[in-house]
Amino acid sequence: MKSTSAADDSGEPVKTTAVADSSGKPTRTTATADGSGAPTGTTAATDGGGRPVRPPTAVPEEGGASDAVPTRTLVHALVRTDGTVDAGELYQVAGLLSMTDQQVRLCVKRLVAEGLFTQEGRGRRAVLRAVAEPSGPLAPDVSSVRLAYRQDQGLAPWDGVWHLFAFAVPESARAARDALRDALLGLGAAPLQGGLYVTAHPVEPLVEQRAGQLGVASQLACLTSTDLRIGAPAEPRELTAALWPLDGIAARYGELAAAARDCLDRLEGPEPPTGPERLMLAVRLAAVFTRAMRPDPLLPPELLPRPWPGARARELFSTAWAALTTAAERDPGPSSPRLFALYEELTGRTAPEA
Repeated sequence: MKSTSAADDSGEPVKTTAVADSSGKPTRTTATADGSGAPTGTTAATDGGGRPVRPPTAVPEEGGASDAVPTRTLVHALVRTDGTVDAGELYQVAGLLSMTDQQVRLCVKRLVAEGLFTQEGRGRRAVLRAVAEPSGPLAPDVSSVRLAYRQDQGLAPWDGVWHLFAFAVPESARAARDALRDALLGLGAAPLQGGLYVTAHPVEPLVEQRAGQLGVASQLACLTSTDLRIGAPAEPRELTAALWPLDGIAARYGELAAAARDCLDRLEGPEPPTGPERLMLAVRLAAVFTRAMRPDPLLPPELLPRPWPGARARELFSTAWAALTTAAERDPGPSSPRLFALYEELTGRTAPEA
């Protein structure tokens, strides 16, 4: 299992998520904790060493605006299929996203210094060339997105089984204990009490693998139950609402739906957007989609409030992205960024060629 976390030029967290394998079974989701404490109704929990643990929640916003795009993210998003970024186009789209030329220059300088890109030429006439994998933080996790859409279509029903994990790792192995706790939270599990976590997904192989890597496999217990209670008996939906920050997750899907509608309004307006304006819309929409999907533990629909805004938001996103792709096909110009090809799985469309 692989999970990464980093910060870009704006300090925004960047995480990698994988949720479903080829059979549609979940393998990994990502969630982080903010500084606001446990959601209302959640019992405070501790890790396997007795330290308080906050349940998973949405990744905190950076810079306030829900559709803000960090400069580094924009550079990666504009990498074309041949691995290059046209600096003139970069500056144009950055300006549409309210970024200054100075921000762009500093970001490019850092990316080159880090060995991620090379630069040929100067200023707006320069061409950047990706040295490493250029997908960047907006690249969709196809497996997790596939699971989400399968859930939306009723093709991934819950079997009614809760999967629980308990561990008690001593203070002398604090690093291993913290890493195991983070792995469980990254898999979308929620803490019940000291050293006890629960999820609706069968992730035992991944948890056991991680515990083995950390040398604490003998201190991990895995069990399943169809009768989970916290205090008085409660319906599964009530348990879910108490354990996971559903309000925050739903709010992010509301932002995604609004961004998709705005994109469609712009594309269907009396004055079609220019090429740079379409790229700006695509980058901004992908950023909002990522912020909505990445912290979502993708709980089965049977455990979520009805109607759940995630399904409608993803439907609107697919419609808006297909419209962006169609508009690019009508006026292709230079080859489109890899971002279009990376989201091909979501819309069933082929990215426009040069």
